[in-house]
Amino acid sequence: MTARAVFFGTPAFAVPCLEALVEICEVVGVVCQPDRPAGRGLELTAPPVKQRAEALAIPVIQPEKVRNGELAAWVREQQADVALVVAYGRILPKEVLDAPRLGCINVHASLLPKYRGAAPITWAVVDGEPETGITLMQMDEGMDTGPILETLSTPIGEDETAGELSARLSALGALAVRKGIPKVLAGSIVAREQDHARATHAPMLKKEDGRLDFDAPARRVHDRIRGMSPWPGAFTRARGKLLKIHATRVVDPVAQGAEPGTIVVADKSRVVVACRERALELLRVQLEGKKEISGPELYAGRSVVEGERLGG
Repeated sequence: MTARAVFFGTPAFAVPCLEALVEICEVVGVVCQPDRPAGRGLELTAPPVKQRAEALAIPVIQPEKVRNGELAAWVREQQADVALVVAYGRILPKEVLDAPRLGCINVHASLLPKYRGAAPITWAVVDGEPETGITLMQMDEGMDTGPILETLSTPIGEDETAGELSARLSALGALAVRKGIPKVLAGSIVAREQDHARATHAPMLKKEDGRLDFDAPARRVHDRIRGMSPWPGAFTRARGKLLKIHATRVVDPVAQGAEPGTIVVADKSRVVVACRERALELLRVQLEGKKEISGPELYAGRSVVEGERLGG
């Protein structure tokens, strides 16, 4: 007899996991966050998981509240063996976690106990981690504190952005579902407690997290730039105007002793800014209200010259 499952998820990251779960179980319902305004016209738009669920002819609910008892009652009505939760975006109360026969299983985009919280992919990149992965976890009432069921790891490229890594981890999450959920259903998986003393946190992102401080090693600044891509985006100021920085390369310093943030090279071939250790070549940038351009195009537009300082 095919197991019955409920799926909780909202963004595109969660879609491959829904597709993987459909291969294993009868998915009797999907829970998403409500439709939100999106795009330039701010039209009410269904989240990606809802769109995929409807294409698969799976019923979808989008509760505004999760703690009034109605969601828990709905999950119990589905007589689900298991619920899979992937980037749903809400903290589920105990009555929901306990509603499926085998509880709720979470796909988390880090190697727990590292990077518990809302933005594990971004902060792993910002911190220059050499690897990350996916953890399949039995959910409890804590923030990503439950027992670990399955882990899959992957290296992080030196120039890989959070957006690029997210796409890879989305596919890896689906693989973890295919590997781990059948074992959960069969009762053949042994959960292991997390080492809570080793826990680190990945708080929700704010726009201000993208502000760059060049008084840091160039590698650290480079890691923040790629970690903040695509959102909230890394930024500084040039002549008082907002300058988004999309891509950089760590290079050896052109001159010793330059103040961090100083443009030390600006010509037709490249633009280089000094950091506390080494320097950064600006590869792709975007001035406020303008399109994305290369570093040399920034120089050609007379937006920076050697000796100027970014920031402030």
